[in-house]
Amino acid sequence: MNFEINGKIILKEDTQQISDRFKKREFVIEVENERNSEWNDFIKFQLTQDRCDLLETVSVNENIKVSFNIKGRKWEKDGKVNYFSNLEAWRIEKMQASATAEMPEFNAADMPPAPEEDDLPF
Repeated sequence: MNFEINGKIILKEDTQQISDRFKKREFVIEVENERNSEWNDFIKFQLTQDRCDLLETVSVNENIKVSFNIKGRKWEKDGKVNYFSNLEAWRIEKMQASATAEMPEFNAADMPPAPEEDDLPF
């Protein structure tokens, strides 16, 4: 399954060479909670192999859209079973700064006059 989420990048880790055939890079985005900024989510993603370079074009504090998959793993050791979940990013897009239109000032003189009682068309 593919997912997308928007947020502000707050941490970019260096690429880690795990083995001669596998490398990964992690990063964290902050997803704003519209009701209360104290409840913002901090979500860590993982890039693997040639996708580690996707972070080169974005900077910390930049707003981005992340496309990702959820991967789950089962790991057994000494008879104990553990489960892990990873958010594997596969695309990162910079978000365009939204142009906010200023609201015009309210001026009481701009209001139309109140209708007369007999001003109805029927």
